[in-house]
Amino acid sequence: MYRALTRDIEVVVEPFYLEEQSDPDDDRYVWGYRIVIANHSVETVKLTHRYWHITDQNGQVDEVNGPGVIGEQPRLEPGDSFEYTSGCPLDTPSGLMFGHYLMQTDRGEMFEVAIPAFSLDAPGLLRVLN
Repeated sequence: MYRALTRDIEVVVEPFYLEEQSDPDDDRYVWGYRIVIANHSVETVKLTHRYWHITDQNGQVDEVNGPGVIGEQPRLEPGDSFEYTSGCPLDTPSGLMFGHYLMQTDRGEMFEVAIPAFSLDAPGLLRVLN
């Protein structure tokens, strides 16, 4: 699991390979990722937007941004958490994702919450370190 903490908002990511949706012979590799966002702060916050920076093994970058997550803009009171699962297809057997959420307090203040960088690696992938 991967974790990041910004202003007492914790983001935990757990990626997993979706073998049944992947087809390596056709250069299609698919991962799911489970995210838990926990509000450990004393303020109520609302997730208004997301931003993802996705890089595949060849260095090809895809940026994704838009309102909310999975069609929702969750409001988290102190002590609340929100969990969701989504996915990411790549043309290569490995990659890297990171990003941020844009949060808004009840006072109208906007701030970014980091989504930790996490690796997407197909099972059995051999890595060579220089």
